[in-house]
Amino acid sequence: MLQPAGVLGAVLLTCGLSTVAAAQQVTAPSQDPGPPPASQPAPRDDGRAQYPIGLADSFFSLNVGYIDYAFSQQQLEPGYRAGSIAVPHLAARAVLFGHHFGRHVSAQASYMRPVVYVKYRDLDGSDASQSVWMHFGTATLLSRLPVGRRLTVYGEGGLAITSRRGFDLGGAPALKDARFASVLLGGGLEYRLAPTLDLVVGGAYIPARSKDSQPATVFTSAGVRYTMRPLPAARVAETVAAGYRFPANLVQAGYSTDAIGFGVNNFLSQTVPVFWGGKVEVSRSLISVQYQRNLFHTKKVFGFDVGTAFTEWRSRQNDRFRTLSVYPLARFTFLRLKPADVYASYSVAGPTYISRVVIDGLHTGSHFTFQDFMALGLFIGPQRRLNVEINMNHYSNGNILTENAGVKIPLAFKLGYAF
Repeated sequence: MLQPAGVLGAVLLTCGLSTVAAAQQVTAPSQDPGPPPASQPAPRDDGRAQYPIGLADSFFSLNVGYIDYAFSQQQLEPGYRAGSIAVPHLAARAVLFGHHFGRHVSAQASYMRPVVYVKYRDLDGSDASQSVWMHFGTATLLSRLPVGRRLTVYGEGGLAITSRRGFDLGGAPALKDARFASVLLGGGLEYRLAPTLDLVVGGAYIPARSKDSQPATVFTSAGVRYTMRPLPAARVAETVAAGYRFPANLVQAGYSTDAIGFGVNNFLSQTVPVFWGGKVEVSRSLISVQYQRNLFHTKKVFGFDVGTAFTEWRSRQNDRFRTLSVYPLARFTFLRLKPADVYASYSVAGPTYISRVVIDGLHTGSHFTFQDFMALGLFIGPQRRLNVEINMNHYSNGNILTENAGVKIPLAFKLGYAF
């Protein structure tokens, strides 16, 4: 479930791993096996030191700002009253993936939510309070008009999916759930800070929907956007010449078990919120295989992969279900030693088919969900063929559906072969 602390934690974790990796290059050169000896063949450019088609000119961004929707007594069912209604306004919007089709047209998919939900207090004269969960998924086109060397004006339009989870009182709905698609309109300004970095200031509007008694939503924000611009030939040549190994393919088989409990899951989703938990708890995996393909890597530290995974699971109450996922993966090889390379990896929002919707009596939403995982691992041996990994997994729909119990997967232990 995409909690704001978890999203922020993931960003901080990524930045922290990058910092550790950079420090390792400077502080421990004696441990680094370095580029191949002169006796070995010169490294060959296999195309992975440059952004491939589909990634080049793609981007992601994070915006923080002010959200406003006029929640009132009107959203409550007849016969219910609230003593007061709190409408917090801090919200965030993350563009999970976008692409520039030239200078004037872009497309993007994003996820938007308030940091703190609307709360109805002192319901029906009692001290009871209930929250209204609000989440938005969007897919939009941007029309962009440069008005200077660094400044661009843009307009935005497309689809917004609004998901509202209400609440019950006395076993009856007091504020009903709602989920619907509508238009999103917006616009703003972009200012080029660097060739790959833009400051984006703007707003978005989702109209009211009287059928569900949903007020209009207005979101104004500022944030930064990072674009993966094609790299210069000299930088590509430097990466290739360095000769650090980034396996092109990785096949893994694994086993997950709750024998050691969910302490690590809970610590990383609650105490240090860089990951997500879930109400459905898995007992073990029955079959678990996955394949990853490296698409791009930098000189020494960062690699971007795509992967696919199939697993059959057994829940703690003995429900069996299967998942089939495709996913993006960021891998940070933060320590390179003679016997092994050590890495951390993180994957978010991998589209997934899940075979059961209700597991252990809990509703997970639909057969479409998302996979997230994080891992620590090693590539071992002179050719870095053997792979060992500890992995922690999670499935949920990110609250784009009103039902979203979330599936918590215990630690998995994986063996792999890289080639």
